[in-house]
Amino acid sequence: MRMQAILLGAAGIGVLSTMDALIKAVAARYPTFEVAFLRFACGLVVAGAVLVAARPGLPSRETVLANAGRAVLGVVTATTFFYALGQLPLAEALVLTFLSPMFVAGFGVVLLGERADRRILVALAAGFAGVLVVVSDKIGGGEARSWSGVVAALASAVCYALGLVLLRARAQRDPIVYIVLFQNLGPALILAPFAHTVWTPPSWSDLGLFAVIGALGVSGHFLLTGAFARAEAARLAPLEYTALIWGAVLGFAFFGEVPTLGTVAGAALIVAGAALASRR
Repeated sequence: MRMQAILLGAAGIGVLSTMDALIKAVAARYPTFEVAFLRFACGLVVAGAVLVAARPGLPSRETVLANAGRAVLGVVTATTFFYALGQLPLAEALVLTFLSPMFVAGFGVVLLGERADRRILVALAAGFAGVLVVVSDKIGGGEARSWSGVVAALASAVCYALGLVLLRARAQRDPIVYIVLFQNLGPALILAPFAHTVWTPPSWSDLGLFAVIGALGVSGHFLLTGAFARAEAARLAPLEYTALIWGAVLGFAFFGEVPTLGTVAGAALIVAGAALASRR
């Protein structure tokens, strides 16, 4: 069961990393709110088709309310991360979000009453040091840094971590198809009025890209939800670091981005800290 969860989680990270690369490709041409709305709207079409085929029955009131709360988190996570993708190199944006497993451990202490032992404190310190290495890599090097992109990536990591904790709770109670449906429906509804105010008519080719992005998002979330239904969040959290490999490969293949030494060094510190946290 645990190996099955690991395989599902790793596959989900790979699919979502590919989605991130496609989002980066369109993020420079469209406003962030529009990109986020189209990602979830296209995902809603795919998730709705799966729901019709699966016919799981009507959701309970508890399922609707709990997943509505996760939808708000999903909006904040997505919009801040999509903005960061438009401001930072792909691998660097992913590295900054690698703090999320340590935030998962922190939320475990605050929300679940878990004990904050020495390893958690060391893990948080190592992760913070890694972020400092990443964000200071280009200082004095003559390259402008988007500090708003850095802040957005860190905010996305916090919200993503909280979303993982809530996902673990819901994945053991609700049908996966409803979790994924609400994960697209809620954000699409919330983002629609914001997207309307900044709407830029997309080209037909870009609409095709958004359709692929939506399908990848739904597929990745099905895989991750299946993984979290089978194993604890702390055990699966380190799988997030495989995104660095995907980010480096896809960033180089699509955008010609080469990760800097500082990005790699910072990632190593963050990975080491989160791996320590996940051994609790």
